Amino acid sequence: MSSFHRPQTRRGVLAAAAGLALAGAPTAAYASPVRGGAPVRPAAPTATPAAAQSSFGNPVIWQDFADIDIIRVGDAFYYSASTMHYSPGAPVLRSYDLVNWEFAGHSVPVLDFGPKYDLNGGRGYVRGIWASSLGHRRSSGTFYWIGQIDFARTYLYTARSVEGPWSRHAELGQVYYDAGLLFDDDDTPYVAYGNTQISVAQLSPDARTQVRAQQVFSTPSSVGTLEGARFYKINGRYYIFLTRPANGQYILRSTSGPFGPYEMRQLLLDLPGPIPGGGVPHQGGLVDTPNGDWYYLSFIDAYPGGRVPALAPVTWTPDGWPVLQLVNGAWGASYPSPLPPRPVAPMTGVDTFPGPALAPKWEWNHNPDTGRFSVGDGLTLRTATVTYDLYSARNTLTHRIQGPTSTATIELEHGGMADGDRAGLAMLRDSSAWIGLKRDGGATRVVRVDGITMDGDWNTADTGAEVAGAAVSGGRIWLRVAADIRPGSGRQARFSYSTDGTTFTGLGPAFTLKNAWQFFMGYRYGIFNYATRALGGAVTVRRFELATP
Repeated sequence: MSSFHRPQTRRGVLAAAAGLALAGAPTAAYASPVRGGAPVRPAAPTATPAAAQSSFGNPVIWQDFADIDIIRVGDAFYYSASTMHYSPGAPVLRSYDLVNWEFAGHSVPVLDFGPKYDLNGGRGYVRGIWASSLGHRRSSGTFYWIGQIDFARTYLYTARSVEGPWSRHAELGQVYYDAGLLFDDDDTPYVAYGNTQISVAQLSPDARTQVRAQQVFSTPSSVGTLEGARFYKINGRYYIFLTRPANGQYILRSTSGPFGPYEMRQLLLDLPGPIPGGGVPHQGGLVDTPNGDWYYLSFIDAYPGGRVPALAPVTWTPDGWPVLQLVNGAWGASYPSPLPPRPVAPMTGVDTFPGPALAPKWEWNHNPDTGRFSVGDGLTLRTATVTYDLYSARNTLTHRIQGPTSTATIELEHGGMADGDRAGLAMLRDSSAWIGLKRDGGATRVVRVDGITMDGDWNTADTGAEVAGAAVSGGRIWLRVAADIRPGSGRQARFSYSTDGTTFTGLGPAFTLKNAWQFFMGYRYGIFNYATRALGGAVTVRRFELATP
């Protein structure tokens, strides 16, 4: 991933191959990569995708899904992303047209890597699931996920379906930083990995132990850092796709086998992106369509929203190098659609928590206490932690913010709150704020709390303070946050409440969202209920709605 490296820049221009305009670049047809999906017969060269009768806009998803790995299995595309301390981890998205995406599941059902991921005796903030790899093994019809935890351990998970169940296997004996998984023509598994010094390892047939490992490339000092490996075999050649965080993309190629030797070419550097105020598209992966057309799905640093995906077509030179197709010297704000649009479940809308389980769009802040929540005719949250610190409270349920602007509203039944309880809706990151209820002395007030912050080591620096409040009665309230996560000077979140679900009253000042990159993850809406005195209270969220203008 773009990991603990401050974004870099250097003087220079894009490689000539990457500077070609969309209409005039050469194209060539290449068969499916071996790493996932059924091979297809090469299509005839085309200037634009054959099925393109419409266009799509970038970013293709205005939500935080970083450290992309993407594969195709038949006519379906699957997209895996980082989640760090959120649980379950490593979400898998599904699409049939590369533009419209839906949640399918998670490769890591629980972060069972130590008590800190339970908020028990420690914290896992900005740890957990970093850049990892998703693959599909045609010989067994099995999905594979491989990833490194805490820079010290690498794990393998498998499933017959991306929806799960996913099974964790024994810890691999080696550590593979930013692993990229490849199943070769003969079904042999390999991983490419490393930071600056790039290596390839051959794995055992069950992919659970190492057979051989060898460094295959040393990044020139003029380039700096390369990481985020993705490993492909295309038309008999081996490719390792690498990022220069956070402003470049390079590719290594071997015509002599997986262990090289490899030569390097630059795909992009300091390329203007399609999000005003956002960063350079980089990292991510290559994928082909069933028609034989190729695309690069990258992400763009777009804080405070996080790192969001952008898609662009790729063609190939006659001698087998990828060429990114640009629009007026930049990553296009729009391109012709890769395939006919195919509807999938929307990533916004209403959830009434019908059960029996949470939908895969939801992730907890660290592992939840599973005995203190239930789903069915609403989400019931029983207090799981006695604390004054939102960052230490278990069972905070999160949802990515939809950009560039969106509104989240919850309908909250609060008659079961106990004295000292706090429940509500937060803007959650390393600088946070919330609107919610305080129950003290038998009375309930709706309040705005601001100034909840972490220090550079992700410890709580300030638990925040009330900046506005009002008395409320009855047992139900609607809480709302409207957030603008566009990069730039605005970055405002505004909080309001309603006692009838129709008329909303603003509460407290606007909250300016932090746009520093170091926390990596973007802001999320967080639903919480914690105790400051004793456990025993409960609230029920009857409805959540995520809406865009």
